[in-house]
This record gives sequence, C-alpha cells and structure tokens, in this order.
Amino acid sequence: MLKDRTAIVGIGETDFAKRLDDTEWGLACTAIKAALDDAGIAPSEVDAMGCFTQEATPEFEIARSLGFGDVHFFSQTAHGGGAACGVVGQVALAVASGVANVGVVWRSRKRGDPGKRQWAGVQERVTDHWKWSRCQGLLRPVDEIAITARRYMHDFQVTREQLAEVALTQRLYAARNPRAIMRDKPMALDDYMTARMISDPLCLFDNCLESDGAIAMVIVRSDDVCAATQRPVYIHAFSQGLSPQHQLMTDFHGDDPLRSSSYSTAANLWRQSDIQAQDIDVAQFYDAFSPMVLYCLEAYGFCGRGEAASFVADGGMSLSGALPVNTSGGSLSEVYLHGMNLLSEAVRQLRGSAVNQVPGARSCLVTTCDSTPNGALVLRGA
Repeated sequence: MLKDRTAIVGIGETDFAKRLDDTEWGLACTAIKAALDDAGIAPSEVDAMGCFTQEATPEFEIARSLGFGDVHFFSQTAHGGGAACGVVGQVALAVASGVANVGVVWRSRKRGDPGKRQWAGVQERVTDHWKWSRCQGLLRPVDEIAITARRYMHDFQVTREQLAEVALTQRLYAARNPRAIMRDKPMALDDYMTARMISDPLCLFDNCLESDGAIAMVIVRSDDVCAATQRPVYIHAFSQGLSPQHQLMTDFHGDDPLRSSSYSTAANLWRQSDIQAQDIDVAQFYDAFSPMVLYCLEAYGFCGRGEAASFVADGGMSLSGALPVNTSGGSLSEVYLHGMNLLSEAVRQLRGSAVNQVPGARSCLVTTCDSTPNGALVLRGA
C-alpha cells in the first residue's frame, strides 16, 4: 500500500518568465539540482526518475549531466496537463515498493517558444483522434474547453461574472507572490469583462499563461526521512483516471460530456484515503482554463453538480474561504508548467512556508487536467 510510505523532501524551481534564455535541458538540470540541495541529497544517490512524455529532456542526458549513479526506475507519463500527479505517483510507487530508493521528478518547458506548442503544427489531413473535433473548428485546447464551459453555463445558469471570480481570486494570490509572473498586474472585474474573447465564453483571463521555467521534486521512503534536515510532505493517496469513451482533450461522445475522467480519479482516490474531501485544508486544482476549477470542485465532492460557480463567487476559494484554492496564483497568474507549480505550492503550504499560507494547513488535494485522462494526490504534512 502506498499510503504515507513515501515523502516529498525537496523542491526546486528556476526563475519563471514569459521567455527565458536557457534551454529546456538547462532549466531541468537547474531545478533538479535545487530540489536535491533542498533535500540535502547528493545526485549520486538518485536511482529513480519520472517526467512527462512531452518532455524534451531525455533521462540519460539528465542522469549524465547531474552525476546520477545507477538508475533502477524511469518512467514518463502522458497527456500533458493530466500528467503531473501521475509522474509523482508512479515514482512514489517505485520507491515505496523498494525498486528504487531516491526519486526525482521534473517538468521543464519553453512554452514561450510557439514551436513548442503541440497544436502549432498544421497537417494536410487529420487521421488521428483529432478528426472528430478539428473539422468542427475546434483547433486549440481553449476551443474544446469553451464547448464544455458554454454547456455548463447554460445547464446551471452560470454568469461570466461568477466565472470571473476564479481568475480574480488567483490574481489576488499572485499579487502577494514575488515569484508570480503576474505579481505586478492587478485585475478588477471590469478588466476581465472587457478583455478580448479568445473562444466564447472564455476571455483572455480565463486562459493560462505562456511561460518558461522548470520545477523538480525529490521523493524518498518515509522511513528514510531525516528529521533533522528535511521537511517531509507525505504522499497519502494517489490515483489516475480514464473514464470510458474519453479522448485526449474531450469527452464529447460520452453519456455525460460534463462528467470527466476526474470523477473516476476522485472515486478511486477517496477510496484509498483516510483523509476525505471534508478534511482537506487547501486544494490546488489544475487551471489551464478557469472553468476547470469549477469542474474539479464538483468532481472531487466539494460542491454538488452546478454549485461550484456560486461557491467561488461567494469567496469560497479565497484565503478566508471554505477551501482556499491555487494559493500561489496557479497557471492563470503564477506560471504555466503543466501544473507542477501546483505541486510545489502544495508542499510549501504543508511545510508552512507559503506566501499565502493557509493557517494550520495539514492536508492538500492536488489535481491535474480535468479534460484529459488525469490524476490526483492527497498530501499531508508531517
């Protein structure tokens, strides 16, 4: 059983910016070395590695460059924004089972380079699963999320003013976060309502940032935590989820297009966990697009179907609300690294070192992309 048998003992981050000069490889090495330094662990002790299938930093290059010893486990997790919790969970399983002893996970991105965006290329003929949506004009991820957002807003009478509270709340968090890209750019409701429309009903501020940077973490067995030098955050529960009929970015063909793979992930996560939704002190919900926060509030049991917009509009995700959410500013206002910043913020919250610290936070739920096959983690403090 995985429960509490492994711990995150180090986190490392590069600078965050719209565009950085370093390569993805260089950013990854910087973040991993910072995480190992935070954990007080030598690179030669690392024998497990996990990253994303979309990562442009092969394991052998990272291992050679940083001076790792023999590596006994390496894996990559698919589905972009749905991968971060899977990367952590799979390495944690390897460490907990004894296959390996010290794991590192990372995500490095040069998102500021348009050529790195997977939908930037043009094909003469679409032959893969995209053929079911591209011909309808759904060319970008935002177009596909806009379809579900419009349906959700219609079904549950949600207004743009209510949806705006996701972006507005996260911008307030970012304003107090010196590492956030949008820290010096305050936003009011009028700014949101008058922003250009990207894919109706989603405007500019409903979309994540385009940014560069890297984040890494170190995972060890709980029995190997050094209480004198490390500040562990324990991996309490983990699940991935892929519901029937789900495709990469859509579930348009399922019985209920608004019932995503998050519901599958959530049911299996809570089945394993002693910590339930009502016990969670702070949450980090994947937010490439603002409606995803609403979807996760409902899928993971914090709100009933159609109730999340009112919850957020009433201040529920603010620092003084019932469930503070995305307390670093998230992908909308801190940085977009496929959700890895949500994991590092979760660790800071449970260490008690976050800029927007939730008083007495002892448990945190972290989720990945609602619209793809995805994953989630329940983390607890020491």
